[in-house]
Amino acid sequence: MAEGGSDGNQPPREPPHNLQGLLQMAVTAGNAEPGPMEPMSDERRQWLQEAMAEAFRGQVDEIEQMKECLRQLEASTPGTERGESSDEAQSDLVRREGALDLLAELCENLDNAADFCKLEGMRLLAHRYLEHEEQELRWRAAHLVGTCAQNVPKVQEQALALGCMRKLLKLLDHDTSEAVQIKALFAISCLVRAQEAGLQQFLRLDGFSVLMRAMQSKVQKLKVKSAFLLQNLLIDHPEQKETLCSMGMIQQLVALIRSEHSTFHEHVLGALCSLVTDFPQGVQECQEPELALEELLKERCQLLKDQEEFQEELDFCETLLHLCFYNQPDESNMDR
Repeated sequence: MAEGGSDGNQPPREPPHNLQGLLQMAVTAGNAEPGPMEPMSDERRQWLQEAMAEAFRGQVDEIEQMKECLRQLEASTPGTERGESSDEAQSDLVRREGALDLLAELCENLDNAADFCKLEGMRLLAHRYLEHEEQELRWRAAHLVGTCAQNVPKVQEQALALGCMRKLLKLLDHDTSEAVQIKALFAISCLVRAQEAGLQQFLRLDGFSVLMRAMQSKVQKLKVKSAFLLQNLLIDHPEQKETLCSMGMIQQLVALIRSEHSTFHEHVLGALCSLVTDFPQGVQECQEPELALEELLKERCQLLKDQEEFQEELDFCETLLHLCFYNQPDESNMDR
């Protein structure tokens, strides 16, 4: 017996609540036994129209939500010089924070991220909120830039054209808020990875120097994420190894390894491994006597031995020892 009734022509009792459900219903109907074509009844036509409207209503509602958030963000900011109370200014700040939070949630959906840019949302972030005086709005704006830019080339291109890379690097390098710096780094990563134009802007703006300084920060989370980004950039763009060596990156990384031991060192050693792999110049710099890197790595291996939680760091140490000190070709054989 059909789900909707004994004659098989009635619609199901529960209409689908989203597009996926509607498509599944269509697939099920398509697999049914073929029968004679009959005109669609008014009742069934009405049900189908309502089901389709329900399936698409969510997307329409989300666009309306984005428009409403942008209206709140575009509004002028209350100020005590214009007679507004501090309570009004605080309420306005909370509304703007909420709008940015909701937009970040909605723009996890790639289609919404593209629509956000079509609504000039990225322009508003670039021209107003990345440099807002309120740090709570700055970090939310940076987070939203990164959220929108993830894996969406058109969004990345618009963000780059609006100057977001320069402003994000400035936030990473100079902002006094840890949250702003961390979110700026997240957005930079979303703009530079798998995006050649983003990488070129990053290079022109001396992004590697900014990244190096971030790894020397006192903020552990910022240090770890900076080293992780450096490692991935080296894996994706090995042609940048010479540039990094000329900047003294190997010496900087070794100096970081000499600092008080922490979980951050795993990522520094990983970046150093990526830098010297298949790169003889990097290996030669690691062998410089003044670095005393071989001794440092041996000491670290002893420290980490039999400590399972540091196994990956230990693996990096052993890899560096083999790459730079234990597996070198015989010079006499090279001359032949």
